[in-house]
Amino acid sequence: MRPVTARAPIARTRPGPYAVTAEFYDILQAAEDERLVHDLYGREVAKARLGVLDIGAGTGRVTLMSLAESRVGVHAVEPARAMRTSLMTRLAALPARQRERVTVHPHTLDEAALRAVADVAVCHNAVACLPPAARRALWPAIGAALVPGGSLFLQLPPARLPARSVERVLPEQRVGEHTYGGHMVMSAAGDRIRTRVDYWVRGAEGVLREPTETFWMWPASRSRMIDDLALHGFVPSPGHDDPGFLAVTLRSPW
Repeated sequence: MRPVTARAPIARTRPGPYAVTAEFYDILQAAEDERLVHDLYGREVAKARLGVLDIGAGTGRVTLMSLAESRVGVHAVEPARAMRTSLMTRLAALPARQRERVTVHPHTLDEAALRAVADVAVCHNAVACLPPAARRALWPAIGAALVPGGSLFLQLPPARLPARSVERVLPEQRVGEHTYGGHMVMSAAGDRIRTRVDYWVRGAEGVLREPTETFWMWPASRSRMIDDLALHGFVPSPGHDDPGFLAVTLRSPW
């Protein structure tokens, strides 16, 4: 008789961040986000003469806008595999000459260790989702990736915890015989903001799927962000007064 051996437990891979949202983001939110990205950053990206750094590229709204508005190389930093897969699929559909201007980095910016590759950096819809330690690691990494005099444009996190739950319904979109939709709820949870998004797919026979995903955000005031960035050589840029948007410039060392 053969000896009985214990079977090793089967390792179950946990889904990475945005594993659910990556499927729904473009169809439900990308059109609105594309307009916002162009309005906030388009003119600034067009001034780039060395390179554009897209921090937290997601499915590629800022990356594609940067390719259209500038003629420089673009560095797209996206550590989440689910979002990066959508980004790479979108880049694969571009003409070869445009695609050759994009480098995709599958790491956080501090892990990517980029040095003086850009004179314009954009961090859109990303800073709020970074825990304080990761946020602190981001500022010197941006300073290293930019040349002196380079500019950073970022979408600010919420300034404070919400006093009560905030709900938002994402407009439904039709894809063939199916309708896609979503419902978002933001609420305070300790020192963080819990954002739960419930998605749905409906067909003629009713609801087909109802996946959900939860995100965490860490609030920080505009003044706190300016103070933190100042420790790494950044000063506010004049002429930008959008309350949800911050523009800073990396001082020259001399």
